[in-house]
Amino acid sequence: MRVVVASRNRHKLREIGVLLAEAGLGWILVTIDEVAPQCTLVEDEPSFEGNALAKARQAAVATGLPALADDSGIEVDALAGAPGVFSARWSGEPCDDARNNRKMLTELAGVPPEKRSARYRCVAAFVDPGRKHEVARAGACEGRILDTPRGTGGFGYDPLFFIESLGRTMAEISLEEKNQLSHRAAAFRELARALANVYPATR
Repeated sequence: MRVVVASRNRHKLREIGVLLAEAGLGWILVTIDEVAPQCTLVEDEPSFEGNALAKARQAAVATGLPALADDSGIEVDALAGAPGVFSARWSGEPCDDARNNRKMLTELAGVPPEKRSARYRCVAAFVDPGRKHEVARAGACEGRILDTPRGTGGFGYDPLFFIESLGRTMAEISLEEKNQLSHRAAAFRELARALANVYPATR
């Protein structure tokens, strides 16, 4: 079964592909740019779940295929949960990871380490118009924000997101490690479990 991924982020596509393969879902994933490059994915919902479902619905309508999408972001306690759903475009359009990280450091200047607690959140969604089936699942990963970036892997706020149990940032771990503990991994694992009950023939 071909499934379109409602994202233009190649890093994210790679992570999702590994997670679904691990779950045994024998789907052929295609990007929105491969099958509907003209499609504009609008993210204007107030929640991660709302945005994930909205993007999956838009991709399904544009392509006629079942669609996968996710919405994720970082919540910083010292910033009252910001940037949240605005994480990717926190410093303005177009989205820019380096600019977002600089803004994070500016906003948290002077905040001590013990008050820099944060979490990554993700909601993964699947929409199949043919079966009129929609499902969404959530995941989270706890950490804290450093005052200087570390590591060159990952994307987004990964160089600043420190995982206490590992003693490393999200940008300092391998994709294999990331897929064991990340918010996206947790959300897509739960989604895959739910889908396995509806699409048993794909396993």
